[in-house]
Amino acid sequence: MVPSPQRVYNGWVLRDLIGDIWRPLSGDAAPPGEVLVDGPRDVLASVFPVIDVAAASVGATLLAAAALAHARHDLEKPPIVRVDTRHLAFAIRSERFTTINGQPGREGFAPLSQFFATRDGWIRLHANYPWHRDRTLGVLQADPTPEAVAQAVRAWDREALEEAIFAAGSCAAAVRSPVEWGSHPQGQAVRSLPLIDMLQMATGNTDDDEAPVGAQLPAAGVRVLDLTRVIAGPVCTRTLAALGAEVLRIDAPHLPEMPQHTLDTLAGKRSALLDLRQAEELERFKELLSSADVLVHGYRPGALAQFGLSSEELAEAYPKLTVVSLSAWGHAGPWAGRRGFDSLVQAASGIAVCEADGSPEPGVLPAQLLDHATGYFAAAAALMGLMRRRDGHTYHARVSLARTATWVLDQPVGPKSEAVELDPAQFLVETEGPAGRITLVTPPGELDGIPLHWPRPPARYGTDPATWSETS
Repeated sequence: MVPSPQRVYNGWVLRDLIGDIWRPLSGDAAPPGEVLVDGPRDVLASVFPVIDVAAASVGATLLAAAALAHARHDLEKPPIVRVDTRHLAFAIRSERFTTINGQPGREGFAPLSQFFATRDGWIRLHANYPWHRDRTLGVLQADPTPEAVAQAVRAWDREALEEAIFAAGSCAAAVRSPVEWGSHPQGQAVRSLPLIDMLQMATGNTDDDEAPVGAQLPAAGVRVLDLTRVIAGPVCTRTLAALGAEVLRIDAPHLPEMPQHTLDTLAGKRSALLDLRQAEELERFKELLSSADVLVHGYRPGALAQFGLSSEELAEAYPKLTVVSLSAWGHAGPWAGRRGFDSLVQAASGIAVCEADGSPEPGVLPAQLLDHATGYFAAAAALMGLMRRRDGHTYHARVSLARTATWVLDQPVGPKSEAVELDPAQFLVETEGPAGRITLVTPPGELDGIPLHWPRPPARYGTDPATWSETS
């Protein structure tokens, strides 16, 4: 198909960007088709080509889904993939448009989660979780008000405060330029990593499963255990749910997620609580693993080893399991074990300096793009892991917000574009959930002209049994 003039530039850019994603996913095999892109490019204001990055991330995921559908459904050819930039503009900001009974479903950043001026520059704090807020306030010896924190922060050098906050068990990021990040040990470590690290863990495990009779979606019948929270990991697993997988999210009861933060990311899933520190509940989790196809987790590198669930132990005990891990700072370098969030990675990596666009204060991307793009990379890795499992290989994939940030920084930067005004109505769906009437952004993209949809409303957080459904 010859692209229309509206798609020419996007199509050319997407071939390069999708190539960046597809090569590590497939071992250099060509993608099973093109991504057709509808809509204008300048739908979000940024110095970066945000919508191109979003279109490539979603498009590559749907290409992986198309390849899996082609194999599992014995199709003559893979489904055609199409995305709309207007839909993407809302999908990568979906947490902002979720409502429950007409009220916002997710609060914005906490008052202390912002940039503060230090003695020698700027730092970004993250205080959305009470335990992070309290530990940061302990370092600053300040009252929990923006004014008091601002005064305390001005007495510190940015990197010294960053280190002190991390040492206290919280997280923050000194604002650096891209050049400073490029010379930082963690920036250099991340630069050396693949955008998506696909590790072959085992061979000889043939898997001849087919999609359930009558199933239409690529991942129908696939079971996914979801050990993720916040945005990136849940974006991955809700995408797999929209593609037909049964997704069971497991959270720890001693670290509850804020309920309003789960509405958007529990779309299509079930939600249960298990305390892996308790022997009986850990054993229950391992029983779930024994019949799972995919495990997606957001534990920091090496953290699952305390439960006997390191990559090597998982590969030995569950040789057909595809594992995808997401982290903030990557699995190599001095910060590999640190906590982090999209806003902090934007600050540390130089994105905030670029987005300042001449302002003396740091700026931000118009969406939590690192979270969303990394979430789609993780979903693509899960789908390709399932695809390559059919050839007798088991894969563990690793992605990180910091590596995604490096990829974004590699894209051309220009003057900040003017955003196009868009009406979200056509990209929203209302559904009756356990907690009330919920409005959600629909999942972006089409396969063979059929739009994706959420298979079920968001579960009420933590209220489902820790079991697979009888129909999966």
